[in-house]
Amino acid sequence: MFAKQGIFSVYKLIGFPQTRAMRVMWMLEELGEPYEIDPALPQSEAAKAINPSGKVPALCDGDLIVTESVAICTYLADKHGKFTFPAGTPARAQQDSITQFAVDVLEGALWTSAKNTFVNPESKRVPEIKDVCRYEFGQGLKTLEHRLGDGRYAMGEQFTVPDIILGHCSGWAKVANFELPSEGTVYDYFKRLRSRDGYKATTTKVKAAL
Repeated sequence: MFAKQGIFSVYKLIGFPQTRAMRVMWMLEELGEPYEIDPALPQSEAAKAINPSGKVPALCDGDLIVTESVAICTYLADKHGKFTFPAGTPARAQQDSITQFAVDVLEGALWTSAKNTFVNPESKRVPEIKDVCRYEFGQGLKTLEHRLGDGRYAMGEQFTVPDIILGHCSGWAKVANFELPSEGTVYDYFKRLRSRDGYKATTTKVKAAL
């Protein structure tokens, strides 16, 4: 849903912090931008009033409403000119590629497992698929290790949008009891993300919302 952007001073984030709304919170903390939170749960009336699917998060920027966490983070990075490479550049193409990888492979495995654990009605769940999800997630981590190489972040030395998505997926995996590396490139990478001030500020607010 898009409309003319109005004048405002504070972003409004709709979504309970323990959902993918955490990604947007992290981006806003990194940017140092003020925001307020409406902790609407998925499928609540408040969520459906903004997004017909009932999914969260959504970001209100004046009269503009943006849904889907990756789109929101990308919008904010582009708008403020931080944590992203310019659209149409080779670096941006690679950035978008690894963002899509994070969503398709790592988040895809986590989300499919969640849907077949507690999200979907019990009659619509396929519990057997969860083992496949864990396998695919593990394979994805191997790919991530290759893509990281010697870089500090997904795009080398610069922290960008895909780092937020990948960092969030690592936390999601821990909560869901997916196996994560205990040493090596990917372990060091996730630890580096958790050490950022923006991440620490976000997790403090997430815990306070519980």
